[in-house]
Amino acid sequence: MALRPIFIPNSDSVGVVEKMIDFKWHAGMAASQKKKSIIELHQAANNIGITNILEISSKSETNLGVCLSAFNLLIKTKKYGNEFTVETAFQGSKVFEQGGPYKDLFGMDSLAAKKDIRLKTSGNLVSFNFFGKNFPLTPRTYFYDWVYINALVQHHDYVLELKKYNGFSDIEFNPKKSINCQAHAVALYLSLIKENSLDNALESPEKFLSYTQYHYANQDRNIGIQKSLI
Repeated sequence: MALRPIFIPNSDSVGVVEKMIDFKWHAGMAASQKKKSIIELHQAANNIGITNILEISSKSETNLGVCLSAFNLLIKTKKYGNEFTVETAFQGSKVFEQGGPYKDLFGMDSLAAKKDIRLKTSGNLVSFNFFGKNFPLTPRTYFYDWVYINALVQHHDYVLELKKYNGFSDIEFNPKKSINCQAHAVALYLSLIKENSLDNALESPEKFLSYTQYHYANQDRNIGIQKSLI
């Protein structure tokens, strides 16, 4: 058995409900095993009334879910039109005690960027810097959510499909070991849409934080998770 969250957009305020689901886990690294676990997770969620769930990962059964993986979702810069994945944007923006940001990661394959040895040998993570804009480590998911949602709004075809779903999962995300989650970012995006706050929130990182700060203040992952897990 395992515990994993289903992320549900708030219906009455900006934020995300993280509903922990107990389900049968299929051990093994094979994609087929991950897909079995996804089915079990969604069925267990269905049993308590959470329906129309989209798995957002490379293991998703839907093309939309695969495309929305941070390893695949592309963001294009407004000034120069450079294009790279959310994952490489996140990894390449990390600032450590002894180095970074390593902007050369932006042009790399997502998996290669995530495994770059410099991310493990440059000391503690101290902040993020994305094209000259500094972001603090707290709230914990602030920078990741901001980058992901800014990428998502550039893909209108994905956005239209997302509105059909009530909840979102990421089978690779374990809240005991990780902080940032693409399924959470999607749910937060839809919450901003429901509150008619998205356009205003994306005017600047500061505006984004002002609209999401209450959610972050009540987010479990703001408490007790070490920097090394970010």
